[in-house]
Amino acid sequence: MNPVEEFLLPALQVKSMEDEKHDSIRIANICAAKSVADAVRTSLGPRGMDKMIQTADGEVTITNHGATILKQMSVIHPTARMVRIFLNHNILWK
Repeated sequence: MNPVEEFLLPALQVKSMEDEKHDSIRIANICAAKSVADAVRTSLGPRGMDKMIQTADGEVTITNHGATILKQMSVIHPTARMVRIFLNHNILWK
């Protein structure tokens, strides 16, 4: 069980199979959003690390710019994609 599930499961009351399904979907959405945020979080601040991103055709980019990281990120999960779009617009317009 991952840390997010350990944190959230006591707060979620499972009443039926349908509620359990909703809870697992909610946890999956939170984990997907958290993974996108974690990819950018470590590149922020004065001690931010550079990220090496390799595209499908082998092109390598090294950057610590959040918008560049998000722009080149390939995301499949719908919630993660939504977070990526939001963060990308938020970073570009600050």
